[in-house]
Amino acid sequence: MPDSPDTPDTPDSTGGVPAAGAVPQSPGHEGATGTPAGAHPSDSPNGPDSQPPTMVKVSINAPQFQVAAAHPERVERGIAVMFVLGLLGFAGFGAAYYQNAANYWLGGSLAVGFFGLGVGMVAWGKYLMPRGPFSESRHSAAPTEEEREAFLTDFSSRGKVAVERRGFLLKILGVVGGVFGIVAMFPLLRSLGPLPKNMFYVTKWRKGSYLTTSDGRRVHVDDLDVGSVMTVFPQDDVGGAMSQTMLIRISTVNVITAADRKSWGPAGYVAFSKVCTHAGCPVALYQKLIEELLCPCHQSIFDIGPDPDHPGWYTPAMPVFGPAPRPLPQLALYIDRQGYLRAQGPYYEPVGPGFWERGAQGIAQ
Repeated sequence: MPDSPDTPDTPDSTGGVPAAGAVPQSPGHEGATGTPAGAHPSDSPNGPDSQPPTMVKVSINAPQFQVAAAHPERVERGIAVMFVLGLLGFAGFGAAYYQNAANYWLGGSLAVGFFGLGVGMVAWGKYLMPRGPFSESRHSAAPTEEEREAFLTDFSSRGKVAVERRGFLLKILGVVGGVFGIVAMFPLLRSLGPLPKNMFYVTKWRKGSYLTTSDGRRVHVDDLDVGSVMTVFPQDDVGGAMSQTMLIRISTVNVITAADRKSWGPAGYVAFSKVCTHAGCPVALYQKLIEELLCPCHQSIFDIGPDPDHPGWYTPAMPVFGPAPRPLPQLALYIDRQGYLRAQGPYYEPVGPGFWERGAQGIAQ
């Protein structure tokens, strides 16, 4: 190639002429010589009349361009397998989503897809990319010892004067900051509300509590026909969110829902907490034909129909659909001499959703 008329021919370390487009070799690389990039020729130890920096041509076979893998072909095949696995996973997710498959198919296929793609990308970057190092040298930007001492002296003197002259303001600032910190805690503490104490464990239902309607009327044994429902409360907590109870008459004879509940359903009446065990919504609907209670918020369904495993018994509001994790607590009832429905005692377990201190068995401690 003919030499540029504006550039003198300078022999390199081997006696040849540098190729066009070559870059100066950085100090620190093998065989590197010449002035660091960005340095002025006068900074060279040979003075301003020294020769221009030696130019070298970087080969693709230079050590810094080599990959880390000892067998790149094998690594390429492994990465290809991972990419194919990711492709199949994503395709499977699309098919599962289109078919409205179960959540475990959606999550599993998506996990396989991201796993294959992620492993392939990491392996590619770690084993098949050039190892380097790639650097460009420059002149030192560190200050001299005299410059450092002058800066520290000037900085410390300015700060000292500013603080000493404003000592009174600093004290006021400290007081203001302290008061603000204390006052800022008030909304935080107040927004937490009162301590719940045992409100999650107990309701206002007590032994002998009358079942009372929302208008304060006591419920008589003849008030409901078979298949009818009513929301009831204890007489001293009418309208209470935690005490609200669903009263259902599913028969005309005593109803048994468990071996230890043979006396809980007199004259076909059963009572279950109306507070859903999923998120605390009111279980407000009763489906008479299939004998199920429905929470309309998240469609949890509780079965109160005949128990197939125990002829003559009924199911104690077991969840059969939706996110509710536990049955609705049942309230034990009895009929007094005047024919009014009353509670045998409080609920045998906390009502509503679960919480940390609820207990492993769900029984109030």
